[in-house]
Amino acid sequence: MKQLPLPIAPQPADGFDSLVVGRNAAALQHLRSLAVGAGASAPVYLWGDSGTGKTRLLRSLAAQRQAEGERVGWFDAAEALPWVLDDGWSLVVVDRCEALDAEHQQAAFALFVEAGTQGVQWAAAGRLPPVDLALREDLRSRLGWGHVFALQPLAEAETRSVLRREADRRGIFLGDEVMGYLLTRFRRDLGHLMALLDRLDGFALAEQRPVTVPLLKKMLAEEDSAA
Repeated sequence: MKQLPLPIAPQPADGFDSLVVGRNAAALQHLRSLAVGAGASAPVYLWGDSGTGKTRLLRSLAAQRQAEGERVGWFDAAEALPWVLDDGWSLVVVDRCEALDAEHQQAAFALFVEAGTQGVQWAAAGRLPPVDLALREDLRSRLGWGHVFALQPLAEAETRSVLRREADRRGIFLGDEVMGYLLTRFRRDLGHLMALLDRLDGFALAEQRPVTVPLLKKMLAEEDSAA
C-alpha cells in the first residue's frame, strides 16, 4: 500500500486543466464532478489500450483531492501486499486491474468493500472492460457496476499538442522534423512517446546538444548497443 507520493523527478503537470482529452471529454467531465468533500459517489472504472490516458486521468483526480488537503491511496497491480485502507483517505485508486493475480484480486476486493463501507471514493483502470477482465466474479462485477468509460486514443494533432506542451514544460525546443520523426517511426502510444521524450531530454542534457533527429538516432543506437 502507499499514499500517492509527491513527484521527485520531472513529471507531466498534474491537474485536469493541463489535459488534452480528445474524445474522452465525458470521462474528464465525470471525474471533475467528484468534488472534494462531497463524499463517495459510485465507483469509476476507466479502460482502454496503453497510452489512452487512464493513469493520467486518475492522477489528475488524485491531484485534485490532494490540492484540497485530502489524502489518497494509490495501488498498482505490482504493489506489494498487504493492501490496507488508511482511515484518512478520501479516495482509493487501483491501476492496471487486468494484471491483478489471485492474491491481489483478493486484496482489491477486500479494499473495495471496506472503501464502500467507510464512504471512500473508489476509482480504477485497466486495459479491458470489466466484463472481459480475467478476474474473480465478485471483483469483476463490482468494477462494472459504477461509471465505466472506454477511453479512445488521441488524434495525431492532439498527440502533437501533448508532446509540444510537455517539451515546452521541460524547456526543450521540439522542432517539426523531430516531431514528425517521433510520430512516423514510433507507435502513437502516448505513454511510450512520453517515456521516449523523457529519455531524449536526459540524453540531450548529457550531450549538451539541442534535440534533433541525429541526436535522437544516436540515443537510440546507443540504447540498442547496450541492450
